[in-house]
Amino acid sequence: MSARAALDAIRAAEQSSNGLNAFLSIADPDAVSAAQADADGGPLCGVPIAVKDNLATLDLFTTCASRLLEGYRSPFEATVVRRLRDAGGVVIGKTNMDEFGMGSSTENSAFGPTLNPHDRRRVPGGSSGGSAAAVAAGYVPMALGSDTGGSVRQPAAFCGVVGIKPTYGRVSRYGLVAFASSLDHVGTFGRTVDDAARLLAIVSGYDPRDAMSQDRPPLDPREFEGRAPPGDLAGLTVGVPLEYLPDHMDAPVRERMEVALDHFRAAGATVREVSLPATELAVPCYYVLATAEASSNLARFDGVRFGRRVSAESVPGMYEATRGQGLGLEVKRRIMLGTFALSAGYSDAYYGAAQRVRAAIRAEFRRTFSAGVDLLFTPTTPSPAFQIGEKIDDPLEMYREDVFTTPASLAGVPAMTVPIGRVDALPVGGQIIAPWWEEARMIRAARVLEWAGRDA
Repeated sequence: MSARAALDAIRAAEQSSNGLNAFLSIADPDAVSAAQADADGGPLCGVPIAVKDNLATLDLFTTCASRLLEGYRSPFEATVVRRLRDAGGVVIGKTNMDEFGMGSSTENSAFGPTLNPHDRRRVPGGSSGGSAAAVAAGYVPMALGSDTGGSVRQPAAFCGVVGIKPTYGRVSRYGLVAFASSLDHVGTFGRTVDDAARLLAIVSGYDPRDAMSQDRPPLDPREFEGRAPPGDLAGLTVGVPLEYLPDHMDAPVRERMEVALDHFRAAGATVREVSLPATELAVPCYYVLATAEASSNLARFDGVRFGRRVSAESVPGMYEATRGQGLGLEVKRRIMLGTFALSAGYSDAYYGAAQRVRAAIRAEFRRTFSAGVDLLFTPTTPSPAFQIGEKIDDPLEMYREDVFTTPASLAGVPAMTVPIGRVDALPVGGQIIAPWWEEARMIRAARVLEWAGRDA
């Protein structure tokens, strides 16, 4: 499908009563036609791509799904957006998300929730729910998202598509509106492993404008494409962390996991149990660090320099009115939690302790990978997609959705999710975690599961 045809289909679908609310803004038809005409033989020549609305674009609004940035147009463009355009990709629109990336369901968008294409009564996951839903619905073959604690992998699992979070520093964050700077990653979605991996290769590589970007060459697609399915994993050891398979896990999810492990064995891999005991501390650790960084990063949205301003009789009153009316409940909650964690007398007890736990989690990954384990395989989520409204009033229950995704985020290792079957007609994802900078190894293993799933 051409980019213009995709745009017309998206407009028709999203403006109908059956729309998913996956997009917050859609590109101008003439601009899309011009971009398609200009695409000249690049690796993404004319391919329509959706972009999460916290990645800066020149031609479309960048709102982060917040009333505070409603109508905001960035004066510059994110590096990843520029790279996909240079490769011939056509940005088709900006996708819905949890406000400022804070959420696991896309229900925290100021512009209404996105619906799961597999069951419109259920969430698509978050915070990159719009990008995941757009790929799952067939609107686009690929999309960009961001992943701080699981915001690419969890919605990809819920929507039955592939989602990749690279090694921290592999992909530039320049132009990504910051939530938690030490945890934020730009990631990719695809209908297939090769689609998500190809987009990742295009947007990867060093960028001097991102202080944390690592001076490494872009991913080389020749390292993971073109291998005869199901791929040869002989000589690889896949570790299964016992802490990711608790007794209370949904039995059908565990069954899908066991089938996936059998596919690894059939491809020649050795599967063995390992232990990552600090896993149980990952969620509280993440929510201390992420909220602390969010309280600092979001201080810039004060009504003076960006977006919306609410008039008041004093400057402090203007700050209070602007942020009070412009920010949603979950964003306010996290700013308050983070401010408390950094406050005098509490910083070491909370933020300092969380940093020590993070170091322990990172050390556990390093020890495990140094002990002959080449990849880890875990569930992506504890269960399939939950119903809209089911958890929105219980923040702790919502935060527990990140139990399997936050450890890789805290350690900065690459991780991805690939569909491994269905439970009650809803997609289930399996998460593959690799050592730092070993995305190609991870992607080759994911192709094994994808190919086996086609034969299932």
